[in-house]
Amino acid sequence: MSNALNYLLEARPEAMTAYFSFLKKSEGHLDIRTRDLISVITKVAVQTEGGFRQYLTRALRNGATPNEILDALLMAFPVLGLAKIVWATEILLEMDIPEFRPENLDAEATWHDLTTVDEIPDREVLYLEVDGRHLFIYRTDEEIRVYDSRCPHQVTDIPHLALEGKTLTCPKHEWEFDIESGECIAKGSRPLRRFDHKIEAGRLLAYW
Repeated sequence: MSNALNYLLEARPEAMTAYFSFLKKSEGHLDIRTRDLISVITKVAVQTEGGFRQYLTRALRNGATPNEILDALLMAFPVLGLAKIVWATEILLEMDIPEFRPENLDAEATWHDLTTVDEIPDREVLYLEVDGRHLFIYRTDEEIRVYDSRCPHQVTDIPHLALEGKTLTCPKHEWEFDIESGECIAKGSRPLRRFDHKIEAGRLLAYW
C-alpha cells in the first residue's frame, strides 16, 4: 500500500478497516483469475499506469493467459472506450512481455534449447537470449537453475548489468534477488520466475 493509505489506516482505523474489510468480502465468490481481470479493467478505466502494470503481472502470475487479458479489455469496450484500450495496449507494447507478442499468443509451451552444459560456468551467472527471452542461468555442483530475467513485480526486463556479485537488482523499483536461490532479498516479496529444465545429449533445455 502507499504511504497515504498506511497513514489513513493509522489515523482513521474505524473507517479504513471497515472499508478494506468490505473490499475483501465483496470478492469472496469470484475465482482468483476473475478478480484479477476485473482489477486490470478498473486500472485501465482510471488510467493508473502503475496499478495496471502491477495487476497485469498478478493476473499472469495467477494463471490468466495473455488472450484472456486481451479479451477482458475488449469485452469492457462499452465502458472503457477505444482510447483507454489503446492506452493500455501502448503500455503492453512498451513492457514487451514475450507472451503478449503476436507470434506467441497462441503458442503452446515447449522445450527450448539453451546451450551446452559445458558452457555454463560453475557458481557464476550466464546471461542468454533464447527465442526472444532473456535468461539468467546459475550452476552449482548439485543443480542448474534457469531464471526468467523479468522482475516478478511489474515484469521489467532486468539487464545483465544489474547483476553485482550474486545480487540482481531490478532498475525500476530496486527489488533485489539472490541469484543462487532466486529469492527476493530486499524491497519485494516474490522470487524470480524459475523455468523447468532438463539435459539431453549434453545440452540444457528449458520449458516455457
